[in-house]
Amino acid sequence: MPLAPAARPVSALPPPSRAHDLADRAAELDRRMRPDPRPGAHKVVVLALDGVYPFELGIPHRVLGSADGRYEVLSASVDGQPVRTDSDLTVTPGHGPDVLAEADTVVIPPYSISRASAATPDPQALAALSRVRPGARLVSICTGAFLLAAAGLLDGRRATTHWALAGHFQELFPRVELDAEVLFVDHGDVLTSAGAASGVDVCLHLVRQDHGSEVANQVARCCVVPPYRDGGQAQYIERPLPPASGTGTGPTRDWALERLELPLSLDELAAHAAMSTRTFARRFREETGLSPGRWLTQQRLRRARHLLESSDLPVERVAHEVGFATATSLRRHLAAEAGVAPSAYRRTFRASGPAAPPATARPAFPLGMSDEPAARSGP
Repeated sequence: MPLAPAARPVSALPPPSRAHDLADRAAELDRRMRPDPRPGAHKVVVLALDGVYPFELGIPHRVLGSADGRYEVLSASVDGQPVRTDSDLTVTPGHGPDVLAEADTVVIPPYSISRASAATPDPQALAALSRVRPGARLVSICTGAFLLAAAGLLDGRRATTHWALAGHFQELFPRVELDAEVLFVDHGDVLTSAGAASGVDVCLHLVRQDHGSEVANQVARCCVVPPYRDGGQAQYIERPLPPASGTGTGPTRDWALERLELPLSLDELAAHAAMSTRTFARRFREETGLSPGRWLTQQRLRRARHLLESSDLPVERVAHEVGFATATSLRRHLAAEAGVAPSAYRRTFRASGPAAPPATARPAFPLGMSDEPAARSGP
């Protein structure tokens, strides 16, 4: 039996000349995307706290570092030691807290917190923050606002954080005017931003403020992100239905949800509940916290958002399906609630596959927060 011809070896690496060419091209691309800081570049220090979120930790480096050397971006920890992240990895910032005194801008990325640590941050973190020189700009992303608020830097000011933590933030820091429906708030010397990708928004805003829209647009193209996002975080907030019950106005609410496309009047709702309109309106507000008219509008908007996410129905048809008299009425109500037009909302949330049913609840204490103190690492 003749032997089969030997198989040709397959190399996992390109030929040396091609490998060198690819390496040179990669190095050139890296130099273009992350050039060395210019002389006198604006110094940005990113303070990595225990439990830092890796994604947001990297945002200032990626966005501001793409501004053609206009920023020098450094990382620091509160003690110069490695920092445990909220994932299964540890990072080693290149600097200790001393570098904060040299910063023109200090960024506090989000970090995992518990009820206890949100109210009383790590003393080392507060001490590190006290090293920031007067006149330096402070920027927080997501839970970073908790540290700024605990240090008293947001008292009497409008600020934001992740919408899911808004209630807890307001309980802890009543002297801060919290706005949970925006992507970021800029006071010039202090900026706060919402969760996760809003860190990209606020960093692009810094570039736009410092160097103009043309440079910010170039940075956005380099990072493959939109230079500006319509609306605020209001369009991302879950708005669960109040739980229905077998008594009171609960059965009528269930009945109305099956007929949202109809022009339901207060008289019709009260008649279904076998109550006078006055009694029904009073009971309805006691059970839901809303007037019947406001509740109907919220449910119509909730269903409209689901249809915009999960279907190709024209906006006019969506409006008809959920009970708004005209597409103009839907646009007006959605803009008031989410800050965007139906078409912009659809572009943001259009599902690529089968749509899941809309959520009806969210965790009482989200984003990994718990009633137990957060684990601490290091000395």
